[in-house]
Amino acid sequence: MKLWQKDKAALAAVEKFTVGKDQEMDTYLAPFDVLGSLAHIAMLQSINLLEKDELTILQQELKNIYKEIQSGDFKLEEGVEDIHSQVELLLTRRLGEVGKKIHSGRSRNDQVLVDLKLFLRHELEVLVGEVKALFDLLQQQSEAYKNHLLPGYTHLQIAMPSSFGLWFGAYAESLVDDLVVLQGAYKTVNKNPLGSAAGYGSSFPLNRTMTTQLLGFEDLNYNVVYAQMGRGKTEKIVAFALAGIAATLSKMAMDACMFMNQNFGFISFPDELTTGSSIMPHKKILMFGN
Repeated sequence: MKLWQKDKAALAAVEKFTVGKDQEMDTYLAPFDVLGSLAHIAMLQSINLLEKDELTILQQELKNIYKEIQSGDFKLEEGVEDIHSQVELLLTRRLGEVGKKIHSGRSRNDQVLVDLKLFLRHELEVLVGEVKALFDLLQQQSEAYKNHLLPGYTHLQIAMPSSFGLWFGAYAESLVDDLVVLQGAYKTVNKNPLGSAAGYGSSFPLNRTMTTQLLGFEDLNYNVVYAQMGRGKTEKIVAFALAGIAATLSKMAMDACMFMNQNFGFISFPDELTTGSSIMPHKKILMFGN
């Protein structure tokens, strides 16, 4: 029985199409689903929809599930539709009917939205750290090679004297602009949709400010209709920001391919970072392109 199922089952073909690879992808959302539930039940208790002892045992079991996820002992069981259903199933199996109370005032719609936003926020924070490390390296190389001459090209024709330092620094500055765009995406991600339910809010007096604070969101999606209307919009904005970083790296990689070409010969790569050719033993191919 699905959380949404009534008296009739959906056609198997329809269910297969709509579910897709949810089970596979939901494993990425598992820890964030638990965090969202912890915040939600704390709020439910504050408005007297949970007893204190119920909150205590739910918190403890959710933390146990979180530890199982972190240790790799958690999985979505066969026939369980999504991460929300799996967590609720485990709580109900271990604690009885009180496990079902975590769904009070929530819909799978706002659950998946908050899971995705928490996941994206975490991934963006990791990515920024990695881009910062590359930026620092490029700046370091820019300073180290500022006096190492390199021909400046226009349309693949030699134009003016330049330096490797200037080349490294160009890509460092490009990443700065990319991070400005990523910061805008982060601001969109960092808004709390929890409490919007299926797009029309809840009849319960939910304290959305409390869950916003507990989950570390900067703000909330105030309009509950927009919270659901924006489904997919956040991902699109993040994808656009990621494309900017990818474009910078792609252009730098193309420069590297060209500069190590025999017709230029400005740089070389260690053999272990390259591949060869089955018919041309002199050929040296970078692993990110041929």
